[in-house]
Order: sequence, then C-alpha cells, then structure tokens
Amino acid sequence: MSTVLITGASRGIGAQCALTFAREGYDVALNYCRSEEKARELVREIEALGVRACAVQADVADSAQVKQMFDTVRAELGAIDVLVNNAGIAHVGLLTDMTDDEWRRVIDTDLSGTFYCCREALSDMIRAHSGVIVNIASMWGEVGASCEAAYSAAKAGVIGLTKALAKEVGPSGVRVNAVSPGVVMTDMMAGFSDEDVAALKDDTPLTSLGSPEDIADAVIFLASEKARFITGQVLSVNGGMVI
Repeated sequence: MSTVLITGASRGIGAQCALTFAREGYDVALNYCRSEEKARELVREIEALGVRACAVQADVADSAQVKQMFDTVRAELGAIDVLVNNAGIAHVGLLTDMTDDEWRRVIDTDLSGTFYCCREALSDMIRAHSGVIVNIASMWGEVGASCEAAYSAAKAGVIGLTKALAKEVGPSGVRVNAVSPGVVMTDMMAGFSDEDVAALKDDTPLTSLGSPEDIADAVIFLASEKARFITGQVLSVNGGMVI
C-alpha cells in the first residue's frame, strides 16, 4: 500500500487529488491550514472507499509546522511515497501597492512551503531509492500575470525548483515533476462574474475552463508507473490558453 501526502487538500484541486488517489488505492494524508471541518469530512469520504486517511493541520509557510506534519503522517500512515505540493495563496493588486508582508506571505506559502515539504519528504524517498514529488505550479509561473506579480514569481520559482530538484535526486530514484494549471473552476472563482467567466472561455482555444478532475488526472498520471521515465517536466493543463 502506498501513501500520498497532499498539501492544501481540504478543497478544490487538493481535495480532488485526494479522492483520485484514494480511488487508486492510496492511503491519503490531507494537509489543511484552517478548513478543519472540510478536511475531516473528506477523511470520512476517503475512508468509505476502503483506504486509510488522516487530516493534519499545518501552515506550510512555517518549516517547524511542516516537520511536525511529516512526523504525524509517518506515525499514522507510514513512509510517504508520493508528495503533492498543492497548498498556495494568491494576491491580486498592483506591485506598487503591495506591502512587504503581503509579498512575503505569498512567497513563503507558495515557494518556501514547497521547498520545506520537499526537504522533509526526500529524507525517506532517498533512503528508499523511490518516490515521486508533484508540484502544482501555474500557467502564470510560465508567462506571468499582470497584477499577480508575487504569485507569478512564486510559481516560476516552483518550476525552477522542480527542474533543479529532478536533476539532483534522479540518481536516487526519485522523480520530480510539476503540473501547471490554467483557469480551473474552483471556489477561488467565486468572485468572477458570468461575463468574466465567458471572457476567460473565449481566451481558451478549447473554449472551456478546467475542472479539478482535469488537474488531478494529470497529477496521478505523473505519480504512476506510466510516467516512470518522466522527470523534471512541467505538464501544462490549460486548455491551450498558454502554448
């Protein structure tokens, strides 16, 4: 039985990844920061599928909390075979209006949090000469987004980290890849009007927006043996918005 740890797993893409891995027979560790009840509900849903699950609170921007999270997961579910770094936050606004604290919060969560989790996971993976890390990046990390400078910078950093780490740990039998979503219909889209959504669809060659399932399917593919010869790559799942 394999174990996956998914950060930011209480909702949206992370929650769908958790369900997708559970349906493939993985034991699932769900990280959440504030949404405890949603995480607990998801644990119950996953356990009903016949696998083990646990929910662990941690702010991935804090390395001490990350270490404690990994210790808890190891105690409850054993060694972590797959890590999905999904936790992230965004900030929309002009760079000139952004405060130091707002900048640091995005970088610390989206980029440093990914680093902290990779560092913890690799201690087991390198020893086992086996393991998979899938980082959730963003199309804005590939091309940049106006008024999302910090988010774009953090996700570009995630892509660079993915490529560098793949070279570093490949000889130890560990694969590291990224999935780079486009516009995905999650609750983060709640503030968009119907007109905004229609405009985004018009900007997408496939004329539709993504679903959490689209991203989760890409993640589990990269975690599977079907991707055994793939590492250091960025799989862009964006409907053609960025080519």
